[in-house]
Amino acid sequence: MRKQEVRTGGAASQAYGTSSPAEQVKALVDLLAWKGSQGGQIPQVPDRLPDSPLGHHSNDSRIRRYREALLRRMGGGPELSSPSHRLGSLLLVEGLTDLQLTEHDFTQVEATRGGRRPARPIGLDRLFLPLSRVSIPPRISITVGVAGMGKTTLVKHFVRLWAQGHLGKNFLLVLPLTFRDLNVHEKLSADRLLCSVFPNIGEAGLDVAAPGRVLLVLDGLDECKTPLDFSNTVACTDPKKEIQVDHLITNIVRGNLFPEVSVWITSRPSVAGQIPGGLVDRMTELRGFTEEEIKVCLERMFPEEQTLLDQVLSRVQADRALYLMCTVPAFCSLTGVALGHSYRSRPTLQDAELWPPRTLCELYSWYFRMALSREGQEKGKVSPRLEQVAHSGRKMVGTLGRLAFHGLVKRKYVFYEQDMKAFGVDLTLLQSALCSCFLQQEETLASSVAYCFTHLSLQEFVAAAYYYSASRRAIFDLFTESGMSWPRLGFLTHFRSAAQRAMQAEDGRLDVFLRFLSGLLSPRVNALLAGSLLAQGEHQGCRAQVAELLQGCLQPDTAVCARAINVLHCLNELQYTELACSVEEAMESGALTRLTSPSHRAALAYLLQVSDTCSQEANLSLCLSQSVLQSLLPQLLYCRNLRLDTNQFRDPVMELLGSVLSGKDCRIQKISLTENQISNKGAKALARALLVNRSLTALDLRSNTIGPQGAKALADALKINRTLTSLSLQSNMIKDDGARSMAEALASNQILSLLHLQKNSIGPSGAQRMAEALRHNRSLKELMFSSNSIGDGGATALAEALKVNQGLESLDLQSNSISDAGVAMLMGALGVNQTLLSLNLRENSISPEGAQALAHALCINGTLKHLDLTANLLHDQGAQAIAVAVGRNHALTSLHLQWNFIQAGAARALGQALLLNNSLTSLDLQENAIGDEGASAVASALKANTVLTALYLQAASIGAPGAQALGEALAVNRTLEILDLRGNTIGVAGARALASALKINSSLRRLNLQENSLGMDGAICIATALSGNHGLQHINLQGNQVGDSGARMISEAIKTKAPSCTVEM
Repeated sequence: MRKQEVRTGGAASQAYGTSSPAEQVKALVDLLAWKGSQGGQIPQVPDRLPDSPLGHHSNDSRIRRYREALLRRMGGGPELSSPSHRLGSLLLVEGLTDLQLTEHDFTQVEATRGGRRPARPIGLDRLFLPLSRVSIPPRISITVGVAGMGKTTLVKHFVRLWAQGHLGKNFLLVLPLTFRDLNVHEKLSADRLLCSVFPNIGEAGLDVAAPGRVLLVLDGLDECKTPLDFSNTVACTDPKKEIQVDHLITNIVRGNLFPEVSVWITSRPSVAGQIPGGLVDRMTELRGFTEEEIKVCLERMFPEEQTLLDQVLSRVQADRALYLMCTVPAFCSLTGVALGHSYRSRPTLQDAELWPPRTLCELYSWYFRMALSREGQEKGKVSPRLEQVAHSGRKMVGTLGRLAFHGLVKRKYVFYEQDMKAFGVDLTLLQSALCSCFLQQEETLASSVAYCFTHLSLQEFVAAAYYYSASRRAIFDLFTESGMSWPRLGFLTHFRSAAQRAMQAEDGRLDVFLRFLSGLLSPRVNALLAGSLLAQGEHQGCRAQVAELLQGCLQPDTAVCARAINVLHCLNELQYTELACSVEEAMESGALTRLTSPSHRAALAYLLQVSDTCSQEANLSLCLSQSVLQSLLPQLLYCRNLRLDTNQFRDPVMELLGSVLSGKDCRIQKISLTENQISNKGAKALARALLVNRSLTALDLRSNTIGPQGAKALADALKINRTLTSLSLQSNMIKDDGARSMAEALASNQILSLLHLQKNSIGPSGAQRMAEALRHNRSLKELMFSSNSIGDGGATALAEALKVNQGLESLDLQSNSISDAGVAMLMGALGVNQTLLSLNLRENSISPEGAQALAHALCINGTLKHLDLTANLLHDQGAQAIAVAVGRNHALTSLHLQWNFIQAGAARALGQALLLNNSLTSLDLQENAIGDEGASAVASALKANTVLTALYLQAASIGAPGAQALGEALAVNRTLEILDLRGNTIGVAGARALASALKINSSLRRLNLQENSLGMDGAICIATALSGNHGLQHINLQGNQVGDSGARMISEAIKTKAPSCTVEM
C-alpha cells in the first residue's frame, strides 16, 4: 500500500486550511439543501459568504437539512443506542492475500476455516483519522469483505452515524454513491458524478467547498459493470469532461480528479485487487460473525420459538462446514431460514432420510422449498394448488436461471431492465413471493431499477438449476450465448463442459456453481425437489459417470490447487465420499505413505480444510514424502496446528516450509518438526521465515541436528520476530555457543515465554550467559535446561539471576551435575524470588546436607508450588528435614520424592506434615521402602487431611497391614482421588480391606493395584465392591495372576456392576 506523507505536528494541524467552515462549505451546502421549484434555475454560487453571524447560522441550518435528507435516503438500520459491535470495528490489514485475490468467496472462508489473519482492529470512528500524530489522514481507503459480509450495511451505518453527528465530524460532507447507481451511465464527468448523487448540485459546487473535508463513498466496486484498468486509462484533470465511468473512477483514485477529496471504496476482495496497492493509503477488512454473534443472529430470527432455535443452533454447531459459512452474516440468515423451514416441515416428510440437510445443495434445496411454500403451500397441508406452485418453480428457474447463469459466466451480478429484456425475463413474474426470495430490486438515483440476487450463492444455485434443466434439450454448448458452437448432446457432455470451464477459471467463479450442479444429481436432493424443480430420477443414471469424470479432473500437478479441492466438494455433494473416507481412514491408521496418487493428495488437502480433527491439529507425522508435502503447500498455509514429526525431512523441505511461513496468507500458529533430519541450513531457512511471519507462536525442533549455527540463525530471528512465544530446541547439539546466541536474543526479545534447551551439551559458560539474559528479560516464563552439564557454576549464575528476575515461573534443571553447593545457592535465591512456581532438581545427587538448604528455603518462600526432587540421595535425614518444612509451608502443592532411599522414619515425618499442611495436593513417594509402618503413618494422616488428592506409593514395600491401614483411611477420607499402589504385595487380605473401603468411599477416581499378588480371590473382592461405588472411573488390576479367562470374567463383572469405570486387566 502507499506510504502516506509524514508531517510535523504544526503542519498536520493546518491540514484543512485556515478558512472558516462557513466560507468553505457555504456554496455546496446551499445547493445540496436547495429545494427549488420546478423549472427554476439553480442558484449561482457566490465566491464567499458574508462574514456575519447570520451567514454562519444559515449554513448550520442548511447542513442540518442536508443531514436529514441523507437520513431519509439511507432508510432504517441498527439503532444507534445499540449498534452492531461487528460494524463498530474493522481490521486494519496490509494489502490483500493471494487467496483473497484469486479465489471464490466460499473458498476464502473454507480455506481459512473462518479464522482471521493477525490484524490490528480500528474503530469506525477512527477509520479516516491519522494513525499517529505525525501521519496524515488516508485519501484512498478500501474496505473488503466477501459477498454477504455486510459492506453496504456498514456504509449505511456509517452515513447514518455521520448524519446524526455521532462520528466523522472531521468531514463537512459525506457523498455516498453505489456502483449500481453509476452503472446506468455510459459516460460521466466529475461534476455530473456529484449531480447523480444530488440532482440540484451546481457544477462548481465541489471546487468552492473545502475538498479536504469531503468524503466520497463508492460502495460495491465488485458490481461495477466494467473492470477498472489502471494501466490503460488516459489521465483526465478536467472535472467537466465526460469520460467512461470506469475511467472516471480510476482518475479519481489516482488523484487526477478531486485530489483532496477522501475516497472510501468497498468491494469483494478479489475485485479490490484491480486497484494498485501503491494507490491505497488504508485497507480494512470487515470481519465475520463470532460464535456468539451467530447465535444472536439466529435468536432474532426465532424470537418466540425456543425449541426451533435450539434445533437450528444444534445443527449449525454440529456441522463444522456449515458453521464456518455462517460466519458470513447473509449466509447465516439464509441458513436460518432454510433450517427453520426444514425443521417445521419434518413431520410431513415422507422420507425421514431427507432430514436434516447434510450438504450445501441440500440446504439450498430446503431454501427453495421454503420459497415455494410462500407461493401458495400452507404449513402442514398439501395445497390443492401444489401443481401450480411446482409450475411456478420451474417457470422461475427458466426465467431467472438464464439470467443468473450468463451473468455468472460474464461476472455480472447486477442487472437492469435492459438486461431483463435481453434475457426474456417477465418483469411481472418478479413481483411473486417466490422470486422475492431470490431476487431483490432497488431504485437507483437515476430513477431506474437495479436487480440482483439476494446473495451470490443464490445466483449460483439458480444458475446450476437452469443448466441442469436446460441440458435436457440443449444441443449446443450452453456457455456460448449465441448457441452457435459444436453440438453437445446429453447431460454428461454438458456436465463435462461445465467441469472443464470451472477447472479453467483461475478466479474460481464457477466453483460453487459446479458444486450445486453436482449436488442436483444427489438422490437426496432429487427427492427433495422432485416434481417442483426436478423430474423424478432425472439424470440419476449419470451419477457414477459424473463421479468418474470429476475424479479424472484431478491432474498430477506440482501443487494441489483450489480447483482440485473443489472437485472433492463436488464429490461430497454428489454423495460419492469413498475417496475422502479412504484417505481419512489412512490418516487415522498412519497409512498415508501408500496413498500418493493425485486424487489421494487432493482428498488429503480437502480433509485439511473440512475435517474436524484436522481443524484442531493436522497430524501428518510418519507419512509424508517431500513430493507429497510440496503438493500440499498451498493448503498447509491455513492449518493452525501442524505436526510433521518423524518424516525424515531434510533441509530442502525446510526451504519449502519457509516459503509457506513467509506467505501473507499463512495462518499456522504451531508447527512441530521433531525427529527429522534438519541441520543448520534448514534452521536458517526457518529463521528467514520468522523474520516476516506474523502467525507462528510455537516452533518445535526437538531431536534434530541444527547445531550452534542453526541456533544462532534462530536467535537472530528472535531479535526481530514479535509473535513466537514457544521454542523447543531439545536434543539439537547447540552447545555453549548456541546457548550464548539464545541468551543474546533473550536480552532484547520480550515475547518468547517458553524455551526448551534440554540435552544440548550446554556447560557452565552457556548457563552463565543465559543467566545474564534472565537478569533483564521479563517475558520468559519457562526455561527447560535438563540433561545438560551446567554444574555448580551454572547453578550459581542462575541463582543470582533469580534474585532479580521477576518473570520466570518454571525452571527445569534435571540431571545437571548440581551438588549441594549449587543447591544451596539456588535455595538462597528462593528466599528472595517471588515468581518461580515450579523447580525441577531431579537426578542431581542432592544429599541430606543439600536437603537442609531446601528445607530452609521452603520455610521462607511463599510462592513455589511444584518441587521435584526425584532420584536424589536425600535418605531419611534429608526427607525428614523437608517434611518439617512442608508442615510450615502453605504454598507447595506438589512434592516428588520418588527414589530417594526414604524409609519409615521419613514417612512418619511426612505424615505429621500432612496433619499441619493445608496446600499440598500431590505427594509422590514411589520407589522408597517406607514399608507397612510408613504407609500406616501416611494413612493415619489421611483420616484428618482434607487437601491431598493424589498419593503415589508404587514399589514402596507395602504389604497387607499397610493396605489395611490405607483402607481404613479411605473409609473416612473424602478428598483423595488418585491412589497408586502398583508393585507392592498387599495380597488378598489387603484387597479385602481396600474393597471394604470402596463400598463407602465416594471420592476416589483412579486406583492402581497392578502387580500386587491379588490372585483371583483378591480381584473378585475388588470387582464385587464396585457395585456400590459410583465414583471410581479407572482401575488397574494387571499382573495379578488371574489368568486370561479370569481377567475376562472380572472385567465383564466390573463393566456390569460399574459401567462408568474403565478397567485394565
